[in-house]
Amino acid sequence: MQNHQHTPASVSCPVCQAATVIHDVVDFNKSCEEARQLFLPLSGRPVYYHRCPACAFVLAPEFGGWTEQEFQQHIYNDSYVEIDPDYVSRRPLSNAEFVQQLLGASRADIRHLDYGGGSGLLSETLRGHGWNSSSYDPFPRNEQQIGALGKFNLITAFEVFEHVPDVAELMSNLTSLMEDECMVIFSTLLSDGQIQANSRLTWWYASPRNGHISLFSKQSLTLLAEQRGLQFGSFNNVTHCLFNRLPAWAQKLQG
Repeated sequence: MQNHQHTPASVSCPVCQAATVIHDVVDFNKSCEEARQLFLPLSGRPVYYHRCPACAFVLAPEFGGWTEQEFQQHIYNDSYVEIDPDYVSRRPLSNAEFVQQLLGASRADIRHLDYGGGSGLLSETLRGHGWNSSSYDPFPRNEQQIGALGKFNLITAFEVFEHVPDVAELMSNLTSLMEDECMVIFSTLLSDGQIQANSRLTWWYASPRNGHISLFSKQSLTLLAEQRGLQFGSFNNVTHCLFNRLPAWAQKLQG
């Protein structure tokens, strides 16, 4: 891991282009498991998080310069399961159950893509329920070209947004995969009420060891949607949706 001695005092917010400010610095080994009172030894490696005063987006800018190999070596390595034990099977199975319960009755009308689907377990589970579902993961980069995937009227992206170093690329990828009538269901925990000016970054979700390097407020997600002509809505503070025009089978979710 490179030993960066300096972080810029400000970078442009990737959401609204306003100048960000340094919010706080944490140890690289800060992980989400701290919410369960499990703490890794300090690494001695500082990670600076910047906050946008305009839209409240928070990011760790240095990861924007990391190579794929650095992410694999230092974050998504063999030890990753220790700080995210749910990612192997519990989370994808739970998310598949959520999608099945929410939209299973309309599955005959749905062409589904699980974006950032990892091992593909979520899609595999839905196919077992009769879904037309496929999985795509942009990391690590592989021979599967995103342009060859086609278009979908339902895209899921669970636990993806907070991991991306390039928010613009994520949104470009998602919009390129959307049919003219499409809903994107995604999860990321909103930072509203958790990160405030002149306060330390103690929120458990802000965890570089987990690769949580982009932290979204409701305002920042709304802006990202508006910039691309999309609507944004939330089921709760962790599960959200984007859509251009709602498919008929999704209109029952309104209200």
